[in-house]
Parts: sequence; C-alpha cells; structure tokens
Amino acid sequence: MIYLDNENVTKVDPAVLEAMKERYTKNFGVPGGEFGHAVEEEASNAIWEAREVVARKINAEPDEIIFTSGVTESNNLAIKGSVFYFSRRKGKAKIVTSEIERKCILNSFKYLSELGHEAVFVGVDGDGQINMEELEKAAKNSFLVSIHHANHEIGVLQDLKAIGEIANDAGSLFHVDATHSFLKEKIDVEKYGIDMMTMSGHVIHAPFGSGALFIRDGVKLEPLFHGDAREFGYRAGHPNMPAIAGFAKAVELMKEEHIQKMKRMQQYLIKNLLSIEDSRLNGSMKRVCNNVNVSFKGVEGEAILMMANQKGLIIRTGSACYSPELKPSYVILAIGGSMEDANSSTRITISRMNTMEEMEKAYEILKDVIERLREFSPLYRRKK
Repeated sequence: MIYLDNENVTKVDPAVLEAMKERYTKNFGVPGGEFGHAVEEEASNAIWEAREVVARKINAEPDEIIFTSGVTESNNLAIKGSVFYFSRRKGKAKIVTSEIERKCILNSFKYLSELGHEAVFVGVDGDGQINMEELEKAAKNSFLVSIHHANHEIGVLQDLKAIGEIANDAGSLFHVDATHSFLKEKIDVEKYGIDMMTMSGHVIHAPFGSGALFIRDGVKLEPLFHGDAREFGYRAGHPNMPAIAGFAKAVELMKEEHIQKMKRMQQYLIKNLLSIEDSRLNGSMKRVCNNVNVSFKGVEGEAILMMANQKGLIIRTGSACYSPELKPSYVILAIGGSMEDANSSTRITISRMNTMEEMEKAYEILKDVIERLREFSPLYRRKK
C-alpha cells in the first residue's frame, strides 16, 4: 500500500509510540495541584517540558501553550472562548474569517452568528489567496480575525505577516489555524502578531486526540468545559499525558531535511501529474510542502479514488459522492473551479515517511487510472 492521505491522518512514529507507552505503563501520573505526591510532581515536570518543546518551535513561552484533543477543540476554544469572554463584558462581536476555512471554523462562525454576533466571510482569488482588500475592509471594528495558514484541501499558504498587520491595525485578535503548516513552515507568533494558534498531532505522526493551542499572554477566553482549573483554567479534567508526550515527541522529531524531502516528492508529482492531458493544479504553487491537489477533466474523483485504491494507492477526493453531505468541494468552487473541477479534484498529501519510489509508482497508477476512466467516459469523448 502507498499511503498518500497524510493530511487526513498520519501513521504514528514508532518513537512517538514508545514515548506514549512510558506514560501508560511506567510514569502514568497526571499533574497535581500546588502540593502533590511524587508521581504527580513527575507528571507536572513532564507536561511543562512538553510545553517548552512546542513553545520553542513557534517563539512562544511555555505558559502560553495549552494541550487539547486536536484541531477541532483548539479552533472551537479559540473562537468561541474568546467571543464568549468578550460578549459577557461588552456585548455582540464582529468576527471575520474566510470562505475556505475548515468546517469546524465555518460552523463555529455560523453558530455564533445565530447567537447574534456579526460573522463576515471573506472571499479568495483563483489561486486560493485571501482577498486582502476585502479582509482589510471587513476587519474594521472587528473583535476577531481567524484565518488558516495552509488550506486543508489545496495546501495554499496565506501571508500571515500581512494578515496579522491588518488584524493588529484594526485592534482585533488574530487566530491562526496552523494545523497543516505547523512544523512544515517556520511560524513565529511574535513576528506575525498571532494571538492564538491551533496545532494538531494527527498530521505530524502523533496520535489522535493530541494537539495544542497557543494563547498569547493577556488574551482571555471562556473555557468550553467546566470543572477544575487545569491547563491554566482553560481545559478542565485530567490532561491526556500519553497523547501530550506523543505530541511533544513528534515535534522534536521533525527536521528541516524532512521538509526538503517532502518538497522534492511534491515537485515530482506536480510536474508529472500536470503532464497528463487536461489536468489542472488547484491553487497556486505557494503551498505547503506536502500537498498536491489536481483535477482531471472528464472523470469523477470518486472513481479515481476507488480504482487507485484497488491498485494499492490511498488518496482523497473532493467529489460530492465521497462527501457525507453529498456536496462537492466548497474550496475548489470558491477559487473559481467548476463543478466538474470540484468533483474530479484529487488530493495527494505526503509525509516524511514516504519515498520517491512511492511517488513514481503513484504517478504510474494515477496515469493509468485516468486513461482507463477516460476510455469509457462518454462525456470526455464528446468533449474531445
């Protein structure tokens, strides 16, 4: 099997698994209060060391890192938590995001709009870049600007520095969903003026249920879960120490050489897949190092996925048939793609564990699949 759906979930690194195993079987305590027994104290030291590992990667302080269950919780806490804190003291908030965010952000904004807050959704251009003029206008008098770094479907990178300047000039909080760029791009929360940032372990070879949220010192949130005062009062309940240990280990393991390796594999795939007749790269080349998203005219993404799967290649599609909601990719449509482009979009995402030999085989499989599907596609033959 050639697994190229790594922005859905990655294989857990064996070294990460070992770090987690220790937290399950040997040092299995959780952090205590101000006065704890030896097992609690050991866990308190371990969780602080994990905060230091994550903080160093983004130029933050350890006490600005809280651990969560991953992207959905982090995004919900950042957005709803900040708005709830604001609204209890100052009333309704104006909040700004883009049309191509992941569903947990879009639906959080829609939920808040139903509570009376003003939610603004900014458009993007054909390359998948945020419309900066529209964003600057929308940010005026806003409380929160929430924009992703690398898009979850097409991998296009946004200009965090420029967006941060717009948010800061408007006096708004700036939240970034960095799920798909964390460790793959250099992110400096100070340099970019970021107030909150989401990170998730499931796409960096850490386990499900692991993640973190950077919260700048001074930013106030209402907790989503109420109980004890763990994680600086933002997340009640026992910290998931095995997941936290695994997340921190995965952060330590990522090196610059891994990024360069993924870039080489990405460039190989883009060059060769675009050599297939009537193919289109979705989004600009300014994208995160492991994302390839291509549409192939005349074939359905679901058919590509299923036939590739039969040949041992695991990829993802934006086809409506493959969506639980039976809707085509809203990201492809937002950047000006047609319904056909959306339904034939194929997302290939690479990890540091993949090899160039796998890329070569993946290209051969996809080329064969596209040619075979077009042979019995009356729609494609008619267009030709």
